[in-house]
Amino acid sequence: MKTQSFIRKGFFILMALCLSMGFQSCLDDDNDDFYLSHYYANALVTVKLSADNTPYLQLDDSTTLRPVNMTTSPFGEKEVRALTNFDFSNEAPQEYDKAVFINWIDSILTKPMAPNLGEEENNQTYGNDPVEILNDWVTIAEDGYLTLRFATRWGNGQPHFVNLISTQNPDNSYEVEFRHNAFGDTEGKMGDALVAFKLDQLPDTQGETVKLKLKWNSFSGEKSAEFDYCTRKATNPDAQEVTSIRNIQKVK
Repeated sequence: MKTQSFIRKGFFILMALCLSMGFQSCLDDDNDDFYLSHYYANALVTVKLSADNTPYLQLDDSTTLRPVNMTTSPFGEKEVRALTNFDFSNEAPQEYDKAVFINWIDSILTKPMAPNLGEEENNQTYGNDPVEILNDWVTIAEDGYLTLRFATRWGNGQPHFVNLISTQNPDNSYEVEFRHNAFGDTEGKMGDALVAFKLDQLPDTQGETVKLKLKWNSFSGEKSAEFDYCTRKATNPDAQEVTSIRNIQKVK
């Protein structure tokens, strides 16, 4: 009887240890999921400043976010497009639509449109090396910007030069062209990068949504795509443009 009692006690102790280890494993899995959920970007935003230089985020054409743990912009007085990971906060959004807690934020290359110099000069200055525009959640026209994820060949570490110009098509004022100058760096492996172009040089859509046509030279010839586009509403007029890169590949 004592032997059976000892065996039963040992069995229950072993079961308790197994359950405890299993429960701890579940907790570890939950922690892994929690940290992984903060590893990837969950939003593409425009970092802006209010009239009193308080930073806020523009999530899309109509949604603004108050970053409760960001009292100054990490990008100074410059307006940039950025990837971020945030959680919604229970704090008051104040004059904004939502309050959020920023886990991390990183700017992407943000540029104005470049002038159209004519075909020959465009080729010399901006290049016409092939790229592929990737159908990705960050390839989008919103908040007065055209943000693009693109892929091309990268080899010797030479920064590539990317620009957006108006085609000056008399039949379509909202036709633009992506230009890429690899400076001869065209033999490496495929890699991708991000860039955002401010579209304030295009005609005002007067609140209407129009089709923005993008053209580019791909590895299989000329391609095009259309985006829904509406001129953004005015924000802080003192905000400056910034050319800031946080991509794996080097672009300028």
